[in-house]
Amino acid sequence: MAAKNDATVLAFEKKLVPSDGYLYGTIWEERRQKEPVPLKLNEKSVRGTISNRLKSAQQNDPLKLNAEVEKPNLQTVDACALTEHHDTLKLSFTLKVLSGVEKPSASNGPNFNTLYPGVAKTYIDQEGFIELAKRYATNIANARYLWRNRVGAEKIEVVVDADDNDKLIFDANQFSLRDFESDHTGLLQKLVDKIAAALCGRLPYLLINVEAYALIGKAQEVYPSEELILGNGKGDKSKILYAVNGVAALHSQKIGNALRTIDTWYPEYEDSAIGIGPIAIEPYGAVTNLGKAFRTPKDKADFYTLFDRFALGEKLADKNQEHYVMAVLVRGGVFGQSGKE
Repeated sequence: MAAKNDATVLAFEKKLVPSDGYLYGTIWEERRQKEPVPLKLNEKSVRGTISNRLKSAQQNDPLKLNAEVEKPNLQTVDACALTEHHDTLKLSFTLKVLSGVEKPSASNGPNFNTLYPGVAKTYIDQEGFIELAKRYATNIANARYLWRNRVGAEKIEVVVDADDNDKLIFDANQFSLRDFESDHTGLLQKLVDKIAAALCGRLPYLLINVEAYALIGKAQEVYPSEELILGNGKGDKSKILYAVNGVAALHSQKIGNALRTIDTWYPEYEDSAIGIGPIAIEPYGAVTNLGKAFRTPKDKADFYTLFDRFALGEKLADKNQEHYVMAVLVRGGVFGQSGKE
């Protein structure tokens, strides 16, 4: 009889630990020489127009339609922009890479505890985390973590200090957001090797300092993270942006999501009609803005279906499935199961 994953309590700590990202303004020609200026949030009140879909009765009656659109849509919002003297956005954050994926932070399954460490060690010995490290490094180099700030930027430069005196400088536009095959500089391999060494445990840890510069134009608006205000704490403000000690910032979770957007192994990736490219590593391949899970138990492509086989020594269909499973463990999380159905 095949061994069973008997761990009802199971958790792994995340191995990629980004900080919050801080936003600054500077000038492109002096971006690495001149001290950048921290960006502040500005509150403003605006009068908008009604643009939501109306009820049929309102759409078909001109009087009701006019009455509806005459209503003022008054809003108080946070905004953030470069000054009239700055044309470049600087995003600064750090990333810590840790080892120990073969050791759960919590596990109560005797079968699992006996078999899984050996399976993980075999993966580390054979694959060395090279494929995952290449994808994480590419997402550092292509500045995916700039999110909306990346759109429309004339130039994007990424400066990486990988815990030594040799700074790596990348032209982000030379790296695709759609795949992980490009390396036009040859510098990427240095970063890949360091990340892989840290994940494998050959380094106790790796601390990477990342600075991304985007030439977007003087006084142009930039986009920190937006706060999710639960309950009734929002007050009269309709948009609240994130800041740390008065400096506009991106959530560490948002940066982490960008870095782990490496899943090109889900079943529908090759479907040109969908064409969304890589998705973030998630147990069910969830893409919330599309309202869709790309890895379902029905297709036997979700993390739990694959993990329950892989963790106990069963060979998966191909190496890509193993890469996906290990990437979820690098992501970390609680993966236990309830005894109730």
